[in-house]
Amino acid sequence: MEVSTNFSPRAQEDFELVKKAVEQQDQQAYAKLMSRYRDSIYYMVLKMVHNRDDAEDLTIEAFGKAFKNIHKYSPDYAFSTWLFKIASNNTIDYIRKKRLETLSIDESRGDDEEGDSYAASIQSESLDPEEEYIKQQRMKLMREVTEKLNEKYRILIELRFFKEYSYEEIATELNLPLGTVKAQLFRAKELLFNIMKNKKERI
Repeated sequence: MEVSTNFSPRAQEDFELVKKAVEQQDQQAYAKLMSRYRDSIYYMVLKMVHNRDDAEDLTIEAFGKAFKNIHKYSPDYAFSTWLFKIASNNTIDYIRKKRLETLSIDESRGDDEEGDSYAASIQSESLDPEEEYIKQQRMKLMREVTEKLNEKYRILIELRFFKEYSYEEIATELNLPLGTVKAQLFRAKELLFNIMKNKKERI
């Protein structure tokens, strides 16, 4: 892995951090990269989704995806370019899924025999028995996996995903700085993902 000669000094620093992260599993390198770009990624995502909590979650997801695939990064272009692309694509996917879930019920589907337009039929939002069972099983597995986490991380996951607290509410509840809550939740979600990944066939 060789750095491009066109890189700026900052991009060269990023490249050295990426090398440490990949070759040495240097946790401080990961932390520095996250610290360097977290705010920029967050504000980019916020402009796209217009919701602070969603932007926080999507920012964490973007870093999670980037760090999971950091060995695939090619120094043909700056790390920041690669990272922002991942964050942008992840957010676009989120927006696309959300739009599909909230399609206007008034969307015209055509005309009836008398020439009057009619609205789309509204599908029930309630889950059928099979979907409800699957949802319950996933939630049960999620709770089982959460119980395996260190107490510090377990509490964070429970507050965020089971009780649906905001980051600010969690910080107040646990008397922790907001930045600490965000950083620890990132780590908690990473641990949770790794455990869930080994149980994928049961989900």
